[in-house]
Amino acid sequence: MFTLPYRTLIHQKRWATNGMNAVIAENFERLSADEQVLIRRLLDHIQVVDEIFRHNLEARPHGYAAPRSAELPSLDALAASARATADWYADYADALKPEEVDEALAFSFANGRPARMTRGEMLLHVATHAAGHRGQAALLLQKNGIRPWPDRITDFLSAEDTGAQVQAA
Repeated sequence: MFTLPYRTLIHQKRWATNGMNAVIAENFERLSADEQVLIRRLLDHIQVVDEIFRHNLEARPHGYAAPRSAELPSLDALAASARATADWYADYADALKPEEVDEALAFSFANGRPARMTRGEMLLHVATHAAGHRGQAALLLQKNGIRPWPDRITDFLSAEDTGAQVQAA
């Protein structure tokens, strides 16, 4: 099925994001105050970009003037928003029809610059964008002796096959 790679990437993104957020929540106090803010900024940026592109996919204005929140949310609020948004993306990818993947939509970036991307390109963007920033968060965790959640698609596929949660490796 043509939409399968998009579905797989979006479901892996949800799995990796939820796992990373759990590891961060369990170890947040082990981070310095500056690193706590940095982690929250990374998570907020991922979340805002996800929300912007959700609005783009829904063909409605996003209302953001920058790819971050005006006020930095708490860790709990970020994790709750990320779960809800990840569930929306998973449902969206599951319902995406092959003929919709290449449909181009016009929208504006947070800086107001007009843009045009296909639905498939937007899904690829949110998946790869988040992966890069999860990697940055993982480095901060590792720097502090904390094992990050495995972020590999192979771990996700293995967990999917067995129905088991993969523990941080």
